[in-house]
Amino acid sequence: MAELQSGGGGGCCPPMDLFRSEPMQLVQIIIPIESAHLTVSYLGELGLLQFKDLNSEKSPFQRTYAAQIKKCAEMARKLRFFKEQMLKAGILSSVKSTTRADNNTDDLEVKLGDLEAELVEINANGDKLQRAHSELVEYKLVLQKAGEFFSSALTSAAAQQREMESQQTGEMTIETPLLTDKEMSADPSKQIKLGFIAGLVPREKSMSFERMLFRATRGNVFLRQAVVDEPVVDPVSGEKMEKNVFVVFYSGERAKNKILKICDAFGANRYPFNEEFDKQAQAISEVSGRLSELKTTLDAGLLHRGNLLQTIGDQFEQWNLLVKKEKSIYHTLNMLSLDVTKKCLVGEGWSPVFATKQDALERAAFDSNSQVGAIFQVLHTKESPPTYFRTNKFTSAFQEIVDAYGVAKYREANPGVFTIVTFPFLFAVMFGDWGHGICLLLGTLVLIVREKKLASQKLDDITDMTFGGRYVILMMALFSIYTGLIYNEFFSVPFEIFSHSAYACRDLSCSEATTVGLIKVRDTYPFGVDPVWHGSRSELPFLNSLKMKMSILLGVAQMNLGIILSYFNATFFRIGVNIWCQFIPQIIFLNSLFGYLSLLIILKWITGSQADLYHVMIYMFLSPTDELGDNQLFPGQKTAQLVLLLLAFVSVPWMLLPKPFILKMQHQDRHQGQSYEALQSTDESLQPDTNHDSHGHEEFEFSEVFVHQMIHTIEFVLGAVSNTASYLRLWALSLAHSELSSVFYEKVLLLAWGYNNILILIVGIIVFIFATVGVLLVMETLSAFLHALRLHWVEFQNKFYEGDGYKFSPFSFALLDDEDE
Repeated sequence: MAELQSGGGGGCCPPMDLFRSEPMQLVQIIIPIESAHLTVSYLGELGLLQFKDLNSEKSPFQRTYAAQIKKCAEMARKLRFFKEQMLKAGILSSVKSTTRADNNTDDLEVKLGDLEAELVEINANGDKLQRAHSELVEYKLVLQKAGEFFSSALTSAAAQQREMESQQTGEMTIETPLLTDKEMSADPSKQIKLGFIAGLVPREKSMSFERMLFRATRGNVFLRQAVVDEPVVDPVSGEKMEKNVFVVFYSGERAKNKILKICDAFGANRYPFNEEFDKQAQAISEVSGRLSELKTTLDAGLLHRGNLLQTIGDQFEQWNLLVKKEKSIYHTLNMLSLDVTKKCLVGEGWSPVFATKQDALERAAFDSNSQVGAIFQVLHTKESPPTYFRTNKFTSAFQEIVDAYGVAKYREANPGVFTIVTFPFLFAVMFGDWGHGICLLLGTLVLIVREKKLASQKLDDITDMTFGGRYVILMMALFSIYTGLIYNEFFSVPFEIFSHSAYACRDLSCSEATTVGLIKVRDTYPFGVDPVWHGSRSELPFLNSLKMKMSILLGVAQMNLGIILSYFNATFFRIGVNIWCQFIPQIIFLNSLFGYLSLLIILKWITGSQADLYHVMIYMFLSPTDELGDNQLFPGQKTAQLVLLLLAFVSVPWMLLPKPFILKMQHQDRHQGQSYEALQSTDESLQPDTNHDSHGHEEFEFSEVFVHQMIHTIEFVLGAVSNTASYLRLWALSLAHSELSSVFYEKVLLLAWGYNNILILIVGIIVFIFATVGVLLVMETLSAFLHALRLHWVEFQNKFYEGDGYKFSPFSFALLDDEDE
């Protein structure tokens, strides 16, 4: 559809203009069915068309390409399955494949189906073999450990037999058995035959298992357990766990049934066991042989599975991207309307005006061998177009700061242009220390140098946010170095960088050179604050006064800029009433009061006057006709104050009253002769001249407009005071940052240095570094960032910025990588 036209500066792209969003147009595309898929694909590669959903009344299942989307969803499911299997196997997908991926989705669907079936079969066989292997391992452990129980029991029984035989020739003692072997063997009915069950039980359940057996059988069992040294893989769960081998001896079927149920409840795996030693040895030999065979088979299966997953991994990214593209293409095709003839699709969407050439449509028609090309035409509408700013990696983060407050209305002045400079500068006013600024700069340069590597990695939320705003932090660091040089602070320490201090000690006996006895011996320090101010008695009063007045000057300047931008908006949209009844009274009101205060501050600095500006501003309202006396800064000041006060009072009703009445008159004039006008033809009604008045046929409510204007006036008048006071946060945070930095330097570093102990010095340096990084470079940075954000969103942007637009979201393949399946 579009190829970027050459701009005034040459090259393939138009010159970037961030001040206003790109001019947009509503376009209609009529695409033949046979070339629809390829056309939408080419438009997705271009990424300059935002389609409108023309089938919003239909459910997803009623749309034309529902079956194709279902097929793509199934392929995406198979790819997710492959990804899970690769992650389990520790195989990474190759970003750049040497083999060429399938471009045909039908072939890819068949291939993915075959691969899934093969992988599922391999996994099923592997699970069976692994379970059999785990069972054999447990069986071998039972044979070994239980065999030890029986051999030790037999040994002890033989020893006891020998002892009994040796005692039979002697006298009867209390320890002599009442029944001898001969007597017992003479009556077989009196012999007790014990059964036994052998197996493994999880070690964490072994004590509970033993207690349960004892209670269930009333103590009529004999349990022996042996600890297995190494964890074994459980055949049922497939997880490694620590287990004990057990043998339970019992008598009777009822006891056996109870023991079996308890084994099942505790997840104890039972295995057959023969008490004859020959059969035990034979069983161990057989199990060892089968284990060796299974191990060989398992290794071969794992090798085959690894090779299969590696083959999938080589082309996974290409397949995944192809499926994402196909799915997005069919989603877009479902937004198009099917023509009644069912031979073409009709689509509508927003596109920048510079994207006017139709090369993509012609190329799609040619590549798909279509008999008829797509038709592209511009529609005229009263709908509000989306807002589209072309940004690069430097400007995008600043634009995001503005968009977080609200997306600009179509074609209104964009604060993002000024934010590039004003945001980092206001941050730096609060964060003025060139030592801390250098630390921020070094940290940011690491992100910028490793930009390509970090951009291709998956980062956590905080790192990703920091990386995305790396150029904002870069500007903040540079401005912090600049304001730090003005404040003459390097980790709160002053330096004579540009020249020697203008002050010196009056005589050699001056012991408190930083407090008394200083005289000016040289020219004024050329740049920033004279280093001798730091540490003097008058440091805090001097810097307080300087930073407070500087904050007011910066605030009034930025608020004036906001009101001036409202003039450019009114001029661009040709709303004359906003110029005469909004811009002019607002600029008069603000500068009659706070512009005048700024002028007094500058005059006081220039003349060195001792006038009390608080007294001047307060009595300008309370007693405007009184004489100024020592507070007079220039001739005719009293008359000027009366005029400014009168202008401020006049500008309030000027903002409030005329605009609603003028809007009412304009509405009446616009609709006065409508019933007598000739009817327009269908073609004429679509002309662009009728598109600019979005409120042409709306009902005009005078009371609603008047109340809205009253609220706007009250908000501006009260806001002029509160917003100016809000800029004093620049002074407060700058002072807090300076004092915190000074405390860490004097009470930690210098204090540790004074002990003349290397260990205390090292501890002091470590504490100083952690305090500087944690408090000043992290918390203070975040605090100053948020305060600068508030000053832009509330104090600056509310003067001109409506921010009620919506973003231009084109159909673009470049945005697919950012989406999570």
